[in-house]
Amino acid sequence: MAQAAFAPEPAPQSPDLPSPSPEPAPQSPGSVDRPTGPSFDVLRWHDEPWTAQLALDLLPETNGPKVEVLSGSVIVTPHAGYDHQNAELDLAYLLKQAARREKLWLYAEANIISGADLFIPDIVILDVPGGGRTTMDIGHAVLLGEVVSPGNRRKDVIDRPREYAAAGVPFFLRVDLRNRVSTIALFELTDGEYRPVAAAAAGTTFVMRQPFEFSIDPADLLGEEAPVAEAEPPGGETPGGEGDVEG
Repeated sequence: MAQAAFAPEPAPQSPDLPSPSPEPAPQSPGSVDRPTGPSFDVLRWHDEPWTAQLALDLLPETNGPKVEVLSGSVIVTPHAGYDHQNAELDLAYLLKQAARREKLWLYAEANIISGADLFIPDIVILDVPGGGRTTMDIGHAVLLGEVVSPGNRRKDVIDRPREYAAAGVPFFLRVDLRNRVSTIALFELTDGEYRPVAAAAAGTTFVMRQPFEFSIDPADLLGEEAPVAEAEPPGGETPGGEGDVEG
């Protein structure tokens, strides 16, 4: 026997009670929910020029990709390959000990503010400690360094040195791992441009005197190479380097 559907009548409202709030209007197709806290979702709707402070306020802290700001755009860069990571960690460890003897402070991948831009160099050497802080003005940078990545050669070799020089950073250090033959070069700011003052390739000794004394065989920055059978991903493609995504 079929049952009839039954809905009880709503109870009468007391005149003292406030009327129910109207239901929110449905969102139009294509509308975007805006995050209430730091989130990468903000990249979907923020269409004004970005600044370093906006990125620090609206985007979450991350131990993953680098998030930098240059000329009003957000640049998100994935982690580089294992050679890059190995060279950066080993060089930072060795340089830090030498820098501390001269009362300088070294950090790896730290936030550097230059006007409205936000840089995250691979190597940061400051004339003041950064403890307790999230960012440091580029005016405190004594040396900034980059480990060149295959996918970002122009950025690391041309663009970043030019930007650091324009900001007045006294020294720039470049580590290049092309073809797994490591080289190190130190540049000093002279008349607004970086001029090479020391350089060496694997198997020789890199020696620098300023901003502090330090020496190393660049070959020491590369670890052991992976077996060929495991070095290539499925499909035989060669692993790529870093890439930039602008928002």
